[in-house]
Amino acid sequence: MRITVLAGGVGGAKFLLGLRDHLAERWPDGDGGTTAEVDVVVNTGDDMWLAGLKICPDLDSIMYALGGANDTERGWGRADETERVSAELTAYGIGWPWFTLGDLDLATHIARSSLLRDGLTLTEVTARLAERWNLGVRLLPMSDQPVETHVEITVDGKRRIVHFEEWWVKYRATVPAQRFIQVGLDKAMANPLAVRSLERADVILFAPSNPVVSIGTILELRGMRQALDRAGAPIAGVSPIIGGSAVRGMADQCLTAIGVETTAAAVAKHYGARGRGGVLDAWLIDGIDEPSARVIEAAGIRTSVVPLWMTDATTSAQLASDALDAAFAVPRR
Repeated sequence: MRITVLAGGVGGAKFLLGLRDHLAERWPDGDGGTTAEVDVVVNTGDDMWLAGLKICPDLDSIMYALGGANDTERGWGRADETERVSAELTAYGIGWPWFTLGDLDLATHIARSSLLRDGLTLTEVTARLAERWNLGVRLLPMSDQPVETHVEITVDGKRRIVHFEEWWVKYRATVPAQRFIQVGLDKAMANPLAVRSLERADVILFAPSNPVVSIGTILELRGMRQALDRAGAPIAGVSPIIGGSAVRGMADQCLTAIGVETTAAAVAKHYGARGRGGVLDAWLIDGIDEPSARVIEAAGIRTSVVPLWMTDATTSAQLASDALDAAFAVPRR
């Protein structure tokens, strides 16, 4: 069984933890793991160079979570972290004082930057970093070429274009985004390994990640939609919106910026039905959104109504099971 997942950071990480647990039960390998193969195509649109270091927030969030080293209280970064180096950098006026990097986290960024400067691709570097962790999946950056998401905002009456992380972390998305700008997208190609994974997959899943700046960025890459269109596997997505609110993060502000309502049905229609030029065969929504199931079905997308809240390992694994079942219910192309 070959499964390919498109994912962003924190929400994607939680879903992948549940998927890994479920697969170990559904297709066990007899040694606590699974015979299923899982590739995760991860958004790198949040990436940046900061203080001379390559930072990959979504890749790291997933790697730390699956490696059992993430800070479960904050939902990002490393557990048992200290921040002495960041304090020193701030004292020197280097970096962003509102974007604190922990000391253990900095070791990852230093290692990544060193390997990149040695000439390795981001895909090769990610594989090297993942070797020390027992992830149970293969992490694939969406592209080896840099893409940075910038945001156009107005502050104190002045138009500014800032990195997505500044809008997200410093401003907490309280300043309305007027548009998102994908710097480098015109030169970037979908990761060839990701393309091959999609074309070979038995199932393709969209994690409940931000549909604009996570999954949306992945889909905008040259070659990505073509690969999804060629794929014979069914594609099932999990709504990141429950009852008109984002499950985590600020997807509602992102959706508002592109003129899409913050509802499970609106996001499904934004992705579109695969048979009508879109990318979805099936869509999972929560019970509170059941009244919109007919609207989604009318848009050509098979709809499953299941509990979406991932409150613990059990509910996360159940959601992964439901997502697979929704995909298996779709006739293979």
